[in-house]
Amino acid sequence: MTSNERAGLIADVLTREFGELMALDPASFRRKFRKMAASPFAFYRGSAALFYADMTGAYADDSFLTPQTGRVWIHGDLHAENFGTYMNASGQLVFNVNDFDEAYVGPFTWDLRRFAASVALIGYAKALSDDVIGELVTTFTRAYLGELRGIARDGDDTIGSITLDTADGVLRQVLQRARLNTRVDLLSTQTTVDDYERRFSLGDGVFEVDADGRAAVTAAFEQYLGTLPAAGTVRPVETHIKDIVLRKGVGIGSAGLPSYNLLLEGHTQALENDVVIYMKQAQVPSVARHIDDDRVRSYFRHQGHRTAESQRALQAYADPWLGFTELDGVGQLVAEVSPYAADLDWADVNEPAELTGVVHDLGVAVARMHSVADDESSHDLVDFSTEEAIVAEVEKDEAGFVDHLVGFAHEYGARARADHQEFVDLFRNGRLPGLG
Repeated sequence: MTSNERAGLIADVLTREFGELMALDPASFRRKFRKMAASPFAFYRGSAALFYADMTGAYADDSFLTPQTGRVWIHGDLHAENFGTYMNASGQLVFNVNDFDEAYVGPFTWDLRRFAASVALIGYAKALSDDVIGELVTTFTRAYLGELRGIARDGDDTIGSITLDTADGVLRQVLQRARLNTRVDLLSTQTTVDDYERRFSLGDGVFEVDADGRAAVTAAFEQYLGTLPAAGTVRPVETHIKDIVLRKGVGIGSAGLPSYNLLLEGHTQALENDVVIYMKQAQVPSVARHIDDDRVRSYFRHQGHRTAESQRALQAYADPWLGFTELDGVGQLVAEVSPYAADLDWADVNEPAELTGVVHDLGVAVARMHSVADDESSHDLVDFSTEEAIVAEVEKDEAGFVDHLVGFAHEYGARARADHQEFVDLFRNGRLPGLG
């Protein structure tokens, strides 16, 4: 494919993926695309649609895929920056995969390939040699397979979590930083207290909601309460809505999507216990456009249901506020704006020894994620043992599997760097339609 042909493909894929939203809010997408233009990794983060077009196009490969390993519950956007901390339903701080907006059921290798290429991009940006990058991908892959074998041998009851009790090195530092966060600090950045009552602060990207909008969001909230895992056990004081605001997404992944923040009373009337949740319009995941499986498609009521159910399936002891609803007939994801969220900052991890420890732990985390959503979970969409199916297939040629991911990381990392330049030229020269 020539450079011009590749540029045309990039433009076509991005327009097909985002065209409808771009027409509604071109300014948000101009901001999104400027952020994507900042670096090859930022472009890679924002262009999952292009990645999956390639997985079924120029980079299609059925190696290690069977009717079972080709329909595993996957994260869908497993790049190196989609890991961080959260407070689970048991009150433990956990480091794990996060952001399940793109989750679906598909080939397990697509998750691993997407992560491996992101490691290559990070490694290149840190001026690491190809040999070191290859060793990092190898470490990740072998940690993933080692954890899968252990779970296949000892059962799902052995699936653990990366917590303050089990983490060390960089990941323990991330958990410790998250532990310093407080609900009061979060509330102080988003709200003000006036006349003894807390309300949202208005500002850039935060807007008041009129009476009709508030009524619609409140009705959707009432519907959402019935989707909580502990529905019926939430105390009435916790479900009292104190305020509602509209937020317009400006991040790489949320451009053009309306989102509402709701301020709830919390478990007591003390102001420091107030809870902020979000109600966000959910979208069709990029990967779903390339998977023809009626059983998967018909399993979900709408995209909000898909996102919430996927997160519950892939993330043990998920956010207790996680649920879904509909607003104006469109599926919504609902979850807490957690004060205890802290992302892994790759700027703090630079030397090969540190990077090796981190990617090893991330390989373990991904294996646990893939293993938890199978026949032993409360979800019946994947009705077989994921870990047993993957291990059985990979063990036929483990060395070849590792080489496959290392080779793909190098090749697609280079492809993404070249695509980034093509994208920048398309954008700055006005060749992406629909941006105004």
